[in-house]
Amino acid sequence: MTVTTRTAPHEGNGAQAAPDPPPVANGASAKSQSGLIQGVIAKRAAAATEHALDGPDQKLLRLQKPVWVALCDHYFRLETSGWERLPQETSLLIGNHSGGALTMDAWTLVFDWWRRFGAERVLHATAHDVLMAAPGLGDYFRLCGVIPASRGGVSAALSAGRDVIIWPGGEVDSMRNWRRRDEAVLGGRKGFIRQAIRSGVPIVPVASVGGHDTVFVLSEGRWLANGLDRVSGLKTKLRGSRLPIVLGFPFGLTIETIPTHLPLPAKIRTELLEPVHVDHDPERVDDRQYVTSIYRQVESAIQDGMDRLAKQRRFPVFA
Repeated sequence: MTVTTRTAPHEGNGAQAAPDPPPVANGASAKSQSGLIQGVIAKRAAAATEHALDGPDQKLLRLQKPVWVALCDHYFRLETSGWERLPQETSLLIGNHSGGALTMDAWTLVFDWWRRFGAERVLHATAHDVLMAAPGLGDYFRLCGVIPASRGGVSAALSAGRDVIIWPGGEVDSMRNWRRRDEAVLGGRKGFIRQAIRSGVPIVPVASVGGHDTVFVLSEGRWLANGLDRVSGLKTKLRGSRLPIVLGFPFGLTIETIPTHLPLPAKIRTELLEPVHVDHDPERVDDRQYVTSIYRQVESAIQDGMDRLAKQRRFPVFA
């Protein structure tokens, strides 16, 4: 996601505006600009959290259903298994996701869930604050029932008896090198475990493979993100640590800050795994040893599931 900022001209005392100041590497100016961007993102993300339970818009979902049926059944040839393992009670789903800026494994699972349960059992997907704050895209996300991946939004949804899916690895997971396409990367982020404890819900691990064959991530671009961060404060502004170099259709080799590729027709396989029941004692939230043990259990389950699904792949992208 790219954010373009523009400095407005200063107004003079008369009709004529004062000239723009020359660009300088001024720490105070950079800090002010960064604060402005973060403020806009925080404001729009807060609004999305406030209206977290407004979506999804069932009329919109029905309207776009033919498109997603074609994508899931014919283009990505989606296979989703393990539905029988899903608890009857409200659950927090935890998965891996792949595919650069377009995580089609996430979108296809959310659609398949809606196709199976309709409005009777709502699943809220989650997204980065920057995506939720983006004009147009963030609005579409909200209409589809996507909520910010924040404690406030997730807690509200779970309290209302709605299921939520989180991809803890975030951009570290979705932007990983193609050679690591079958590796579960949760990024060491354990907040979802504390959320499950606080909300009193089970964790349902979800494994998926194939999404990372929809585009070839040649480099995760950490060195590029680090370089730009020193100049522009990129990581602070956008809370991102990757600027991946991808090989995709139709533009070939690109730096993917926004979606610059059309996903290849890779076969996506997704499996819901055995639920992990956590202790509901609120004191467990601060028990690092316990939280780490649950994290390892969830990560191991997802990795085992990915290994099992990857063995069914006969050839990258096509089978």
